[in-house]
Amino acid sequence: MSTKMIILNGGSSSGKSGIVRCLQSVLPDPWLAFGCDAFVDALPARMRASDAGIAIADDGGISIGTDFLELEAAWREGVATMARAGARIVIDDVFLGGDASQERWRKALGDLPALWVGVRCDGAVAAGRELARGDRAVGMAATQAELVHEGVTYDLEVDTTRAESLDIAKVIAARVLTQAG
Repeated sequence: MSTKMIILNGGSSSGKSGIVRCLQSVLPDPWLAFGCDAFVDALPARMRASDAGIAIADDGGISIGTDFLELEAAWREGVATMARAGARIVIDDVFLGGDASQERWRKALGDLPALWVGVRCDGAVAAGRELARGDRAVGMAATQAELVHEGVTYDLEVDTTRAESLDIAKVIAARVLTQAG
């Protein structure tokens, strides 16, 4: 059965967004891209700094509340519904809960065929990218570099520490095309 979804999981500033853009370029069919950053941006402003929503501490630590989790579950179900309707989808996510986050995606996907990709990056390199970006709380990348992978199982793991997004996208695309038969 051919892959309907590619789910990339990695810490902040690990290079997921660049890989997603390159995947959309190298895959022969059109793939929609959705990410956790866009989901957070879609939340009401009051939820972007609250215990019920998502709160980012000065050290880059993140806490999420019940309202956030409820809306995130609805978002996942909506994305899965688009895939069931025939859209091919690439997800850029940060599994703050490690294997529990993956399990929430698995529940939403049901029997949809997905390729699970772990995007790893050395914490120091990700921290340097974070500083260069200037739009993240300092410390987020280092904190998440290993945390997001705890207990998560992947079909494929990639390392962006020294590799280019296009090269990694080609490796992922080759796996998707192989599964397509």
